Amino acid sequence: MSLRILHFADTHIDIANYGRYDPERGLPVRVVDFLDALDQIVDRAIEEKVDLVLFAGDVYKDRNPQPTFQREWGRRMMRLSQAGIPTILLVGNHDVAPATGRAHTLQEFRTLAVPHMHVADRLKLWGPEELGCAAQVVAIPWVSRHQLMTREETSGKSLNDVMLLLEERVTRGIEQMVAQADPTLPLLMVAHASVQGAVYGSERQVMLGHELVLSGKVVKDNRLDYVALGHIHKHQSLNGGAQPPVVYAGSIERIDFGEVKEDKGYVLAEIDKGEKTRWSFEKLKTRTYLDLRVEPNSAETFMVDVMGQLPPPEKVAGAVCRVQLRYPRDWESLLDEAALQAHFAEAFSLQLQKHIEAEKRSRLGDTVAVEKLTPLQLLATYWQTKEVESEEAEALQSLAQEVLAEVDVSA
Repeated sequence: MSLRILHFADTHIDIANYGRYDPERGLPVRVVDFLDALDQIVDRAIEEKVDLVLFAGDVYKDRNPQPTFQREWGRRMMRLSQAGIPTILLVGNHDVAPATGRAHTLQEFRTLAVPHMHVADRLKLWGPEELGCAAQVVAIPWVSRHQLMTREETSGKSLNDVMLLLEERVTRGIEQMVAQADPTLPLLMVAHASVQGAVYGSERQVMLGHELVLSGKVVKDNRLDYVALGHIHKHQSLNGGAQPPVVYAGSIERIDFGEVKEDKGYVLAEIDKGEKTRWSFEKLKTRTYLDLRVEPNSAETFMVDVMGQLPPPEKVAGAVCRVQLRYPRDWESLLDEAALQAHFAEAFSLQLQKHIEAEKRSRLGDTVAVEKLTPLQLLATYWQTKEVESEEAEALQSLAQEVLAEVDVSA
């Protein structure tokens, strides 16, 4: 009999970085967007009557979420609970309390013993008896060196050495859990971590060397039937078409313009032990993001050029919009911001970014082909555009002539 699972991650339902409040629901509209995406996921899990839901971490962005946001998350998890769907709630790095000894953001589901809700906040192999379905799950929550290593173990060691020791310890733990698993039942892994070979999204802060990175060998173990990943917001599959599928579900809504080209969604998978796992990425209906780059051609037609490069008002209605304008500094007075605001009146939000060039671009004339200029002629034009003093330009030009005379510039 097939095991049907739904995998999602990185909901970050408390993000409200654009727009306004919804007066009827008393929530920021962008928070409502995230909750609507979460509703689509919960609805699908119930409609499909999946056997298991795997949430791969990071409910919120704030490690001290407001009670209102906790209420909204709780309402949706209770729908899964009432439907009798076993659900693993993995603790991510944004779910961990900022201070030692404090509860993490998913603690209440364990404290209240919510039926069918299983909080995974430590390395553990979950069996069918606990889960209530014919599955086994290797759970790898967010792991920091402080959680698994004592001060004595880290004392005097470099950060790199400490992270290597941590990775070795976690890898040994994973290998032991996989070895202990019943080979006749589906074996899944759910992890909130970086994995070697993953492509980071815009949310990524440069933390290489500061956090646990799972090796490809660990997650691609052929004894596993599916690997559900969270932490990186960009949906991606890391094992090609090979078994097991190693998949980042990605975040459920766009966080910012760095994710403008990314589809958002969740994963449905069907597992038959001993066969290749079948899975699909299901796209969510999310708010439209438009990132527009506009560059007028001349001062004489400045605003005509700008408006002509924008989509019609009906296309921007309800969208989160950014317009990146690039023009020379001496054209600044030609910009009619009121006209832009009127054009985007029906947009959800508008962010106007001005990329002003220090000097007006050099105009070589329509009759001059750049490719026909010699290197020295190009350099002479460059000194002019940079307004280099004539004496300095002559000296630089002379030096360039000496350098170019020593090399074959036609090569």
